[in-house]
Parts: sequence; C-alpha cells; structure tokens
Amino acid sequence: MKYISTRGQIEPIEFSQAVMMGLATDGGLLLPDSLPSVDEDVLAAWQELEYQDLAFEVMSIFAGDVPREVLKDLITRSYAAFDTPEVTPLVSAGDYLILELFHGPTLAFKDVALQFLGNFFSWLLEQKNEYMNILGATSGDTGSAAIYGVKGKRNINIFILHPHGRVSRVQALQMTTVPDKNVFNIAVKGTFDDCQAIVKAIFNDLDFKAEYRLGAINSINWARVLAQVVYYVFAALKLKGQGADRVHFSVPTGNFGDIFAGFVAKRLIDPVIGRLILATNENNILTRFVMEGIYERGRVVSTISPSMDIQIASNFERYLYYLYGEDPSRVAEAMKEFEKSGSLRFSPEEKEIARKDFISTSIDQEETVATIAGLYQESGYVIDPHTAVGVAACRKLKEQLEDGPVVCLATAHPCKFPEAVAEATGKEPKLPEKMKGIQDMPQRLKVLPASTAEVKRFVEENALK
Repeated sequence: MKYISTRGQIEPIEFSQAVMMGLATDGGLLLPDSLPSVDEDVLAAWQELEYQDLAFEVMSIFAGDVPREVLKDLITRSYAAFDTPEVTPLVSAGDYLILELFHGPTLAFKDVALQFLGNFFSWLLEQKNEYMNILGATSGDTGSAAIYGVKGKRNINIFILHPHGRVSRVQALQMTTVPDKNVFNIAVKGTFDDCQAIVKAIFNDLDFKAEYRLGAINSINWARVLAQVVYYVFAALKLKGQGADRVHFSVPTGNFGDIFAGFVAKRLIDPVIGRLILATNENNILTRFVMEGIYERGRVVSTISPSMDIQIASNFERYLYYLYGEDPSRVAEAMKEFEKSGSLRFSPEEKEIARKDFISTSIDQEETVATIAGLYQESGYVIDPHTAVGVAACRKLKEQLEDGPVVCLATAHPCKFPEAVAEATGKEPKLPEKMKGIQDMPQRLKVLPASTAEVKRFVEENALK
C-alpha cells in the first residue's frame, strides 16, 4: 500500500515516509492510495483476537514497509502503558454502551495513537541515526498525550502549542509539569484555531521544515488516524460476536480526526459499522456541513468541552477527498476557495452521500451538564463533558438510526474536567493515583503571541540540530 496526497501533487510514498512527512509537501493530507475492506472469513478470525493482536492485524494492512516483528513489538510496548489489558474496554452505563478510551498514561483517547506514534518515531530515527523536532498544536489532550509519548527520548525534541487559558487546568498541568528537557510548551495568546494555523504555516515553509527536521503529531499524521481505526473495529466486532448485525458510533468531535478514523473503519469492515453520529458543541461547523451542506468558518466559542472548541477541522480535507470522488484537483481548488472565503457549499447529491455516513447534532453547554448529571443519577457512572456531548447526541438521534446498538466514545477521564463534573454531579471526580500531586509540581512554559514568526524564532532557539 502506498500513500498519496489529497491534493495530488506528490509521488506515492511508503507508510514510514508518510508518517515522517506528516503534512504532505503540497499542503494536502496523506491517505492510502485505496481504502481496503476485509471479507467475512477475516472478520470471523478477528472477532477472537485480543486488542493488541487485532491492532497488529489492522495496522499490518496499512504499514507494509514495517517489518512484522517490529510492528508487533511497537504495539506491545505502546499498549503496555495502559492500565487495563483490554486497552479500550466496552462498558454499560444506564441505557448506554460506553467505549472507554481513557486508560492510557494521560487519561485521554489521544494516548491510543500517540503512545504508538512516539515509539514508532523513536524506532525509525534510531534505524537512520537521525533526529527530529516535533511540532504540534493542541486544544487540550493531544499535547499531553504527545509529550508522554516522546518525553525523555534522546533523538526527539517536542514543541506543543496550546491556547493560553483555554484548556482545562488539569490538561495544562499535564503538559507543563513534565520535567524532561526535550519538552517545550508554548502557550499562545489566542484560540486553538490560531495555534493550528501557525503549525500549518510553519509546515508549509518547506525550507524551514527541512532545516529543522520537523515532524507532526497532530491528527494530520496518518499514523494517528490508523491507530484509532483499531478501537472502532474492536468494539464493533465484540458486539457482532454478541449477535449485533450492525453497530453505530456516537463520536464527540471538533477536528474530524477521530470520526474520520471511524469512517476508515466503516470501509474496512463494511457492513458491520453503520452510521457515525457526529456530535459537536456550540462550535458546530461540522454539524452545519452534515445538516445544511455548508462548511463555513465561524467564531470560536469557549465551552466546558474545550477540546472541541474548533471552527476549522483539519481532517475534514481527508473526507472531502472521498466526497469529491477521489479527485485531488477538486480538493485543491476547494481548499484554496476555503482559505480565501472561509466557506464551501455542497450540492444536494454530495449532502446525500455525507448523510449516508454521518448523522449530526450540536449539543449546548446546558445539555452537556444535564447529560453528565442525568447519567450519574441513573447509574452512578461519571463522564467528562466531551463524552457527554456524544451521549446527548446519541439520546437525540438514536431513533433515526437503523436497528443496532450505538457505542458512545468516552474520550477523556472525568478528572480532567473537575469543575464541569462538579457542577453537574455536586462533587469533583476522584483523581487517579497517577495524577495525585500534579497541582504542586513546577510548571515550564513560554507564553507567546499568536505569531508564526515568534513561534518559529522559539523553535530555532531550542530545536535539535
């Protein structure tokens, strides 16, 4: 399997090259040259596998240039860092099925991908006797998960931008209290969209990218999407083994990365996965796309689900490639138009295609708090505000789906958002042992304006060379 750009201006490359490239050199995003699907015999065999073994089988399809024994070892080491052998257990809470994705070292779903990506980067660099400087932006959880994936690694420095004062206190502490000298936190005076735009602008400066050997850990990196595909397959096949013909998923999303992984999983094990509920908060650019056929930049609203406070979804371009019939020239033209006008319009036929894959709704903060409170009162189960957006969307839209269970993705441990949880339940969630004492640790960060030039200067001063 080779990898191509959504904009069509690069030669096909291998998986390892795609992971190291991050953002394609033509400004597009990298994708497999075709999306595979497996047959019933394979599905039957996969149903019997433990999570790590399933991850190996799924990733092997996409990572053909990685020696099988190396891939198996990387997966084993990556998921040894999780506190349950199931990695992403499926549990019942009241009337809902919850896929817990927060059992990694930073208590967020990003760990599933970034533990693997950190280990993969380190292995590949050692093979080549090279180094890299990772640059990424976070709206909350990506930063800490990326940092924990590479902290202390001798051949990697990591620079993470987050919007100053716009992530939860626990999220900020998880990033800024890491003492390893290869970790650099940049608090940008602006929004996550500002952070993301700065990172994209720097990666599009190809000379700068080459000189400082920049690598990407944001969800623009294909390896992140691939690692997330696994838990959709894992949950769907588990329920298929219990008699379900079709399984739907409710996904809280802002950047379209996690739900795009669901789209790839849907193609891979069709027809086991049905529709994907695309759940947004008040920052509902993606809901407007699904429901109205309009993808239009709006003003970022600060909410109690801050990781979704996004108005430009960086992974949307990947889905656009398939919506436009895998025509890279149309994608390039559309993205140029969006950069100029901040808006894209879709035809009735394109809206119909999108609605076969997705159903969507926007959940406001009042509904989010009520959902946390209601589920806690009903079952004693506590969820964070991002998970609550997905659960609330499931409740609103479940009747519009075909028969089959709906799995709600629990994307973060509730302790990462204690204020919102306390408002809903009357008490703060318990802090896991691994998090105790974090409030008293010294912090390391650099506050900078929302300026590409300032961030570049900081990287120049601190990068591995």
